[in-house]
Amino acid sequence: MDDVERRVVEVLDGLGVPYELWPIDPDYADTGPFCEKYGVPLEHSANTIIVASKKEPRQYAACVVKATRRLDVNHVVRRLMGVARLSFASADETKALTGMMIGGVTVFALPDGLPIYVDDTLMDLPWLILGGGSRSSKIRTSPEVLRRLPGAQIVAGLTT
Repeated sequence: MDDVERRVVEVLDGLGVPYELWPIDPDYADTGPFCEKYGVPLEHSANTIIVASKKEPRQYAACVVKATRRLDVNHVVRRLMGVARLSFASADETKALTGMMIGGVTVFALPDGLPIYVDDTLMDLPWLILGGGSRSSKIRTSPEVLRRLPGAQIVAGLTT
Protein backbone atom coordinates (compact mmCIF):
# COMPACT_ATOMS: atom_id res chain seq x y z
CA MET A 1 0.00 0.00 0.00
CA ASP A 2 1.48 3.35 -1.02
CA ASP A 3 1.12 6.74 0.73
CA VAL A 4 -1.94 7.80 -1.26
CA GLU A 5 -3.72 4.49 -0.59
CA ARG A 6 -2.91 4.83 3.13
CA ARG A 7 -4.38 8.35 3.18
CA VAL A 8 -7.49 7.09 1.36
CA VAL A 9 -8.04 4.40 4.01
CA GLU A 10 -7.51 6.94 6.82
CA VAL A 11 -10.10 9.29 5.30
CA LEU A 12 -12.58 6.45 4.77
CA ASP A 13 -12.10 5.14 8.31
CA GLY A 14 -12.78 8.65 9.63
CA LEU A 15 -16.07 9.01 7.72
CA GLY A 16 -17.71 6.07 9.49
CA VAL A 17 -19.35 4.51 6.42
CA PRO A 18 -18.68 0.81 5.75
CA TYR A 19 -16.52 0.18 2.69
CA GLU A 20 -14.60 -2.56 0.94
CA LEU A 21 -11.16 -1.97 -0.56
CA TRP A 22 -10.83 -4.20 -3.62
CA PRO A 23 -7.38 -5.04 -4.97
CA ILE A 24 -7.53 -5.10 -8.79
CA ASP A 25 -5.29 -5.73 -11.77
CA PRO A 26 -3.87 -2.27 -12.72
CA ASP A 27 -4.33 -3.13 -16.41
CA TYR A 28 -8.10 -2.96 -15.78
CA ALA A 29 -8.21 0.24 -13.70
CA ASP A 30 -10.07 2.32 -16.30
CA THR A 31 -13.81 2.22 -15.73
CA GLY A 32 -15.01 0.32 -18.81
CA PRO A 33 -12.40 -2.46 -18.66
CA PHE A 34 -12.78 -2.69 -14.85
CA CYS A 35 -16.55 -3.13 -15.03
CA GLU A 36 -16.26 -5.74 -17.77
CA LYS A 37 -13.53 -7.79 -16.06
CA TYR A 38 -15.01 -7.68 -12.55
CA GLY A 39 -18.70 -7.87 -13.46
CA VAL A 40 -19.62 -4.48 -11.98
CA PRO A 41 -22.55 -2.64 -13.59
CA LEU A 42 -21.32 0.56 -15.23
CA GLU A 43 -24.22 2.50 -13.65
CA HIS A 44 -22.74 1.77 -10.18
CA SER A 45 -19.33 3.19 -11.08
CA ALA A 46 -18.29 6.76 -10.33
CA ASN A 47 -15.37 8.68 -11.74
CA THR A 48 -13.50 11.50 -10.02
CA ILE A 49 -12.56 14.04 -12.67
CA ILE A 50 -10.21 16.96 -12.04
CA VAL A 51 -11.05 20.14 -13.95
CA ALA A 52 -8.88 23.24 -14.32
CA SER A 53 -9.48 26.88 -15.22
CA LYS A 54 -7.77 27.96 -18.43
CA LYS A 55 -6.41 31.27 -17.05
CA GLU A 56 -3.57 31.70 -14.58
CA PRO A 57 -3.52 31.31 -11.69
CA ARG A 58 -5.05 27.91 -12.40
CA GLN A 59 -7.96 26.89 -10.21
CA TYR A 60 -8.93 23.25 -9.80
CA ALA A 61 -11.94 21.27 -8.65
CA ALA A 62 -12.81 17.59 -8.36
CA CYS A 63 -16.10 16.34 -9.79
CA VAL A 64 -17.55 12.95 -8.88
CA VAL A 65 -19.90 11.65 -11.57
CA LYS A 66 -21.66 8.47 -12.64
CA ALA A 67 -19.65 6.67 -15.30
CA THR A 68 -22.78 6.59 -17.49
CA ARG A 69 -23.20 10.39 -17.51
CA ARG A 70 -21.31 13.40 -18.91
CA LEU A 71 -19.98 16.20 -16.72
CA ASP A 72 -21.45 19.61 -17.67
CA VAL A 73 -18.07 21.32 -17.47
CA ASN A 74 -18.91 24.27 -19.74
CA HIS A 75 -21.99 25.44 -17.87
CA VAL A 76 -22.56 24.04 -14.37
CA VAL A 77 -18.96 23.50 -13.24
CA ARG A 78 -17.79 26.76 -14.80
CA ARG A 79 -20.54 28.61 -12.89
CA LEU A 80 -19.74 26.79 -9.62
CA MET A 81 -16.06 27.71 -9.91
CA GLY A 82 -16.74 31.27 -11.08
CA VAL A 83 -14.32 31.09 -14.00
CA ALA A 84 -14.67 32.04 -17.66
CA ARG A 85 -13.18 28.91 -19.23
CA LEU A 86 -12.51 25.38 -18.01
CA SER A 87 -10.99 22.18 -19.30
CA PHE A 88 -10.25 18.74 -17.99
CA ALA A 89 -6.90 18.64 -16.18
CA SER A 90 -4.26 16.65 -18.05
CA ALA A 91 -2.99 13.35 -16.68
CA ASP A 92 0.25 15.12 -15.65
CA GLU A 93 -1.63 17.97 -13.91
CA THR A 94 -3.88 15.47 -12.14
CA LYS A 95 -0.88 13.48 -10.92
CA ALA A 96 0.96 16.64 -9.76
CA LEU A 97 -2.12 17.94 -7.90
CA THR A 98 -3.42 14.71 -6.35
CA GLY A 99 -0.53 12.24 -6.42
CA MET A 100 -2.88 9.88 -8.30
CA MET A 101 -2.82 8.46 -11.81
CA ILE A 102 -5.81 8.50 -14.16
CA GLY A 103 -7.75 5.28 -13.53
CA GLY A 104 -7.08 5.50 -9.80
CA VAL A 105 -8.14 9.05 -8.93
CA THR A 106 -10.47 9.15 -5.96
CA VAL A 107 -12.35 11.84 -4.10
CA PHE A 108 -10.73 10.68 -0.85
CA ALA A 109 -7.36 12.17 0.16
CA LEU A 110 -7.49 15.13 -2.21
CA PRO A 111 -5.55 18.28 -1.29
CA ASP A 112 -7.20 20.40 1.42
CA GLY A 113 -9.35 23.20 0.07
CA LEU A 114 -9.95 21.61 -3.33
CA PRO A 115 -13.65 22.13 -4.20
CA ILE A 116 -15.53 18.82 -4.59
CA TYR A 117 -18.74 18.66 -6.63
CA VAL A 118 -20.79 15.45 -6.50
CA ASP A 119 -23.42 14.48 -9.08
CA ASP A 120 -26.71 14.21 -7.17
CA THR A 121 -27.75 11.16 -9.24
CA LEU A 122 -25.10 9.12 -7.39
CA MET A 123 -27.00 9.56 -4.14
CA ASP A 124 -29.88 7.33 -5.32
CA LEU A 125 -27.64 4.26 -5.72
CA PRO A 126 -27.62 1.51 -3.08
CA TRP A 127 -23.82 1.22 -3.53
CA LEU A 128 -21.09 2.53 -5.79
CA ILE A 129 -17.53 1.90 -6.90
CA LEU A 130 -14.91 4.65 -6.70
CA GLY A 131 -11.21 4.78 -7.45
CA GLY A 132 -8.93 3.67 -4.64
CA GLY A 133 -6.13 6.22 -5.06
CA SER A 134 -4.05 4.01 -7.32
CA ARG A 135 -4.61 1.85 -10.38
CA SER A 136 -4.36 -1.21 -8.08
CA SER A 137 -7.55 -0.73 -6.05
CA LYS A 138 -11.21 0.29 -6.10
CA ILE A 139 -13.59 1.11 -3.25
CA ARG A 140 -17.11 -0.22 -2.88
CA THR A 141 -19.23 1.82 -0.47
CA SER A 142 -22.51 3.65 0.04
CA PRO A 143 -23.07 7.07 -1.56
CA GLU A 144 -23.59 8.31 2.02
CA VAL A 145 -19.79 8.55 2.23
CA LEU A 146 -19.95 11.45 -0.25
CA ARG A 147 -22.44 13.33 1.93
CA ARG A 148 -20.05 13.01 4.91
CA LEU A 149 -16.94 14.09 3.03
CA PRO A 150 -15.85 17.53 4.32
CA GLY A 151 -16.19 20.19 1.66
CA ALA A 152 -18.17 18.04 -0.76
CA GLN A 153 -21.18 19.70 -2.35
CA ILE A 154 -24.00 17.57 -3.83
CA VAL A 155 -25.02 19.32 -7.06
CA ALA A 156 -28.21 18.83 -9.07
CA GLY A 157 -27.61 19.01 -12.82
CA LEU A 158 -23.85 18.45 -12.62
CA THR A 159 -24.16 15.89 -15.40
CA THR A 160 -26.24 15.30 -18.50
